[in-house]
Amino acid sequence: MNGIGGEEVMARAGAARPLEWKFAQVFGERAFGEEVQEVDIISAIEFDKTGDHLATGDRGGRVVLFNRTDTRDHGGNRRDLETADYSPSRHPEFHYKTEFQSHEPEFDYLKSLEIEEKINKIRWCQTANSALFLLSTNDKTIKFWKVQEKKVKKVCDMNVDPSKALGNGIVCSSISTSSKPCIANGGCVNRTFNYLSTGFSFPPGGIPFLHLPRVMSHETSLVARCRRIYAHAHDYHINSISNNSDGETFISADDLRINLWNLEISSQSFNIVDVKPANMEDLTEVITSAEFHPTHCNMLAYSSSKGSIRLIDLRQSALCDTHCKLFEELEAPTSRSFFTEIIASISDIKFSKDGRHILSRDYMTLKLWDINMESGPVATFQVHEHLRPKLCDLYENDSIFDKFECCLSGDGLRVATGSYSNLFRVFGCSEGSTEATTLEANKNPMRRQVQTPSRPSRPLGSLSRVGRRGTDSSGADTNGNAFDFMTKLLHLAWHPTENSLACATSNSLYMYYA
Repeated sequence: MNGIGGEEVMARAGAARPLEWKFAQVFGERAFGEEVQEVDIISAIEFDKTGDHLATGDRGGRVVLFNRTDTRDHGGNRRDLETADYSPSRHPEFHYKTEFQSHEPEFDYLKSLEIEEKINKIRWCQTANSALFLLSTNDKTIKFWKVQEKKVKKVCDMNVDPSKALGNGIVCSSISTSSKPCIANGGCVNRTFNYLSTGFSFPPGGIPFLHLPRVMSHETSLVARCRRIYAHAHDYHINSISNNSDGETFISADDLRINLWNLEISSQSFNIVDVKPANMEDLTEVITSAEFHPTHCNMLAYSSSKGSIRLIDLRQSALCDTHCKLFEELEAPTSRSFFTEIIASISDIKFSKDGRHILSRDYMTLKLWDINMESGPVATFQVHEHLRPKLCDLYENDSIFDKFECCLSGDGLRVATGSYSNLFRVFGCSEGSTEATTLEANKNPMRRQVQTPSRPSRPLGSLSRVGRRGTDSSGADTNGNAFDFMTKLLHLAWHPTENSLACATSNSLYMYYA
């Protein structure tokens, strides 16, 4: 055993044991054969930092919010809390909270360009006074939203019967009483008063049944209000927005530029990255994704269509044309083909929670990078290697340009991304892990589970590189069915503190836990 004790081997085996994923919930499940409207297709998913709220955006410009309802009640004394028996298999449960129309379709008359209402990205901001704040963007415009509970107030105890009141507030008949009204001193008025008649005077002691109306709060409702609109700063389509850890600024990125905004100022932004050449014929790569470092407010990373990731430091200069670190894996000249540059384009990058690693997704692979090692990724995971012989077909039907997102678990031990046929893959990246699980986005996710043999990965802190894992040479799924390139799982998000995943397929939102 090369000097390794049996207990240590068992401990490693336990640590590397793959998770068993279970179905939790589904929102917007469609029946077999049901047509899906284009505007209902989900285009963005995002958990907030606590994991208690989840937001989705769709191609119709709507943002839908869900809130967690299974959170434990922390009331009671400490002894009761310590002795309380909570099931470890209890899964997070979310309920629909509210929705609002974030963006509307627009038309740029100067450029004769139609601007879609589709939500490209959603990012949660810091909460304040029990209100929720988030940023949403389409191709051109970013909006800052505040979602808050408002009490609906109504006027009660009116002196006028609403059924007898006209629209202008005049009572259709004079107010009178059939019985003798009592007055304050205990006497009775012997005649009926017409209070709206001319020459009316109040009886001695006043009118006891005349009182002031009261304003009452009967119920609460969620109201979404657009606080600010950040517009006219991008000539090309916005592909990313990212909040800074300082809680005051954020970035927005399009194909050629990255702008820095202050949340409180919508009238101006600062251009911090500009890759536009003087002559557009010299353009060789574009920006595909950008992300702020989770803890260092002066650092951010952005990826390119050539498969490289650049780390920049805002303290170096106002315009960060030069990077402080460059992460790229060069393809061997002998293996280059027509599709090499296309499939090398990075569609999404994510920092790990501690900021030590960057996860990137290109068309064929997931790569995990250590920010202290520029020579190459510490791990490479094959997502759908069996599609490599089909690249020509994928190019002809434009599927090769699909942009898949990726995510990391809160503890940094696993990564996940989507694929075709509504499949998504989960890989373990901890020491000794061989986890490479394929699941299908339906109520029985393990139905298409595939455990593929792979070489053990090494510790993330190690500077040595690991081999490629998760290779599946089959051209069909585990049930022998041909892959459906029209059903794809592009968007998914990992709960920040638990092993829980939210995945979007068409207009349906599936949630799983392990």
